[in-house]
Amino acid sequence: MTKRLILTRHAKSSWDDPAMSDHDRPLNARGRGAAEDLGGWLASRGYLPDEVFCSDAARTRETWERIAPTLPGTPRLVMKPALYHAGAEVMLAVLRHATGDTVMMVGHNPGIADFAERIVAQPPVHPQFRRYPTAATLVASLEIDDWAEAGFGMGAVRDFIIPREIVA
Repeated sequence: MTKRLILTRHAKSSWDDPAMSDHDRPLNARGRGAAEDLGGWLASRGYLPDEVFCSDAARTRETWERIAPTLPGTPRLVMKPALYHAGAEVMLAVLRHATGDTVMMVGHNPGIADFAERIVAQPPVHPQFRRYPTAATLVASLEIDDWAEAGFGMGAVRDFIIPREIVA
């Protein structure tokens, strides 16, 4: 069986209030637009999550809230405080508890970039992949029956995109 994984870094956040805690920073206008465009891109390609694991930081929640209305259906949303600035090992541990066939994770750098690089057997040939800029999204497939079987190096890249490549 094939499982699909969608890894999205949060969209561009606002730095308007330097006193605001990192956890509470919202998206800026560019980030809000990028998240909405990303949702349209996912829908247009049939990359439709049935389960979403999202960091509980404001910018990841808002990224998902901007993506969600552009997708048909309502995936199961699981807010995961453990994903706030999580490393690759924590992200893999969270993923191993997934139950959906297509799972989306919304997180932060540097962890999501490291996880994306480690989960696939071969990284995409893309100049921005290792940097994993805001709202960057990897779509990978894993030939497993259950997410508990997921491991590093098991994914095959299906797509990778950054916001400026999306034509609205």
